[in-house]
Formats: sequence, structure tokens, C-alpha cells
Amino acid sequence: MIRFVIMGLLFVAAWFLVTRAIQFARTRQIDWTGVAFMVGFVVVALYLRHKTGIG
Repeated sequence: MIRFVIMGLLFVAAWFLVTRAIQFARTRQIDWTGVAFMVGFVVVALYLRHKTGIG
């Protein structure tokens, strides 16, 4: 039962953080090119780590 309470609290906290992040993204001028480059860099790094086992 305590697991359900903890999971519920974590879900509420995650939902709150997601809604705050969306609200922040709407009200600020964000450089989406930089964000996309950062995400792409991480994805390529993880892919190459998986394929080569180096890194």
C-alpha cells in the first residue's frame, strides 16, 4: 500500500514539473535549434555507445 502512495506522489510531482516546463517554454524565447542539437548529440552518442561499446 505504501508503494501506491509513493508512486502516486511521484506521479503528481512529475505531472507538476511537466506542466511547469510547458508553461515556461510558452512564455520564454527558447533557441529550439540549440535544444534540437543538444538532444541529437545525446541520441547519437548513446547510439554509437550501443553499437561500438566504446565511450
